[in-house]
Amino acid sequence: MRSTVRHTRLASDSWNLPPWKDARGTSLALLSAALRLFARHGFGGTSVRDVAAEAQVQPATMYAHYPSKQHLLAELIRIGHEEHHRRLRAALLECGADPVEQLSALVRGHVRMHCEYPMLAVIANAELHALTEEFAREALSLRRQSEQLFMDVIKRGIELGAFSVPAPWLALSAIGGMGLRVAHWFTPDCGMSVDEIADTYAEFARRLVGVKAAPTS
Repeated sequence: MRSTVRHTRLASDSWNLPPWKDARGTSLALLSAALRLFARHGFGGTSVRDVAAEAQVQPATMYAHYPSKQHLLAELIRIGHEEHHRRLRAALLECGADPVEQLSALVRGHVRMHCEYPMLAVIANAELHALTEEFAREALSLRRQSEQLFMDVIKRGIELGAFSVPAPWLALSAIGGMGLRVAHWFTPDCGMSVDEIADTYAEFARRLVGVKAAPTS
């Protein structure tokens, strides 16, 4: 795989939003503009005028849709966490009851989201601290629910003897952290497909919780 190291916060130029997001017209233009600018320069390094200029509207027009820059960030972070949680739940629903299979499915969903929505993922994780407690409440609730999905599977795997891991919370933190970094370096031309990366990270996660690698034929 070729090197993807660049002197920017993330390698990808993909600024797409999930298709279920119902924003249209000026609202969508503002969200998309904020997505690009916050991902590249950070929330603190982006002004209201920057967002308005990127969206090709007047600042007063932006305030008619989003009362503040904080509202824009909160909406993007909520969308990112909602898409992430939606994918994790879908992954569990589509697999069986085996905890090894469930953990693999969760990790694949986690990694795919960070490959397919890199700017959104970077903002959702790196800029969450910029929100006030009130604005962050919904995203934090979704994050706790997502973590619980992983933790329930890990604990069940330990109880059934499928996993051997001395610190479940640290295992969860390590698995989650691996996936978060994907958003910073992934590009479609990185040398591996999204599925290949997701499968590889699932194997990393299985090894981390003490599942022995399947013998190769």
